[in-house]
Amino acid sequence: MPIFRFRYISFLLALGCAGIIIAIALNRPSPFAFLDYSHAQSFKITFLSIILEAIPFILLGVLFSGLLQVFVTDEMIRRFTPKNPIAGVLFGGLLGLAFPLCECGMIPVVRRLIRKGMPAYIGIVYLLAGPVVNPIVFTATFAAFRSAPEMAYARLILAFAVAVIIGLIMHMFMRKSPLRGEADSQPAVHSNQEDHHAHKHDHSHSHEHHHAEPRGSLGSRFSAMLGHASDEFFEMGKYLIFGAMLTAAIQTTMDRSVLATVADQPLLSYMAMMAFAFILSICSTSDAFIAASFGNVFTGGPLLAFLVFGPMIDFKNMLMLLSAFRLKIVLALALLCFILVGLGSWIMEVWL
Repeated sequence: MPIFRFRYISFLLALGCAGIIIAIALNRPSPFAFLDYSHAQSFKITFLSIILEAIPFILLGVLFSGLLQVFVTDEMIRRFTPKNPIAGVLFGGLLGLAFPLCECGMIPVVRRLIRKGMPAYIGIVYLLAGPVVNPIVFTATFAAFRSAPEMAYARLILAFAVAVIIGLIMHMFMRKSPLRGEADSQPAVHSNQEDHHAHKHDHSHSHEHHHAEPRGSLGSRFSAMLGHASDEFFEMGKYLIFGAMLTAAIQTTMDRSVLATVADQPLLSYMAMMAFAFILSICSTSDAFIAASFGNVFTGGPLLAFLVFGPMIDFKNMLMLLSAFRLKIVLALALLCFILVGLGSWIMEVWL
């Protein structure tokens, strides 16, 4: 997948960041002919808001990933992970209650859990359900839909159900590791030999060659944890910046009145709200307030589709997923989420 290679992304990032820094420093209309001053200001505000909103959660995610790598052994992961597939997907779906991370910080944590021995299908369930099935997002949704609290319960139930169904599908059909660079060497259900395999096959991520669990003082382990966290922060950060740039550009140029024209079309309204959630790429802790602002335009079903599909698959998140997972897995997850969330929202609209 040459288009996603680091050197091209790094060049585009450097070019884009240089343009943004110049625009901010000069504080005058963009040199791009297709953007006037108001569009440039809107782009700048949107881009910075996405970055500032996501960075704390990514920091939290990579620090948690570093803790897992250094202080949690492979044996501990295997001991606490259910062996039964049904119990496993239920466990993965509820893991967000104990470790409430948004989608921005979820990817490095799930990748680390899979590499340390958690079955891949359970990790995928946590990846999809965790950004919604957690107390922080539930509280935010409940506050945004104070006059319709059933929306908060419907969001939690639908996200859990969709993640569990996709986890079972992955358990039945996924035969190789979903992680990039490990597809030909490891099964979907990992063993304790996984990290050692990564040393042999994953040569595209140099930091993985130093992720053996250190034995020594607490200080040396803490130092190793920060090393892992910084490696993953910079690896995830470049995809976040690139995704935030594209998302801000799309938001700046998109005419939102188009959404109102499709609100009366039942099928189109669901597809439009899921596409809107994909494009906006808003963090799951704050997207409920955006959805509530469309309450006078769309009915409950499309709003629920927006609230569930966005945290699972959005634009910036997809770029970060592609940095960690194989292309086929990411596309399969996006398609399954689109179908199941759309169908589930349509069924649950009766209740809303």
